[in-house]
Amino acid sequence: MNHPEIIKLQKFLQMKFGNPNIDVRPRVKLNDSVEVFIGDESIGLIHADDEDGDKSYIFNMSILDIDLDDVG
Repeated sequence: MNHPEIIKLQKFLQMKFGNPNIDVRPRVKLNDSVEVFIGDESIGLIHADDEDGDKSYIFNMSILDIDLDDVG
């Protein structure tokens, strides 16, 4: 993904989730996906999909069961 595309994804996520601390960063040596952070914590990956000529993005967020213990 190129820089303007990354910035658009970041602005979209910040607006959608109402959180200006969301940061979308390129991945080292991989240009088909980017990593999503809140502060210093990685919360997921976004993969680009343009197989059928219609470009879309898949946001994958893994949640560990141990993280749910903090919620209560």
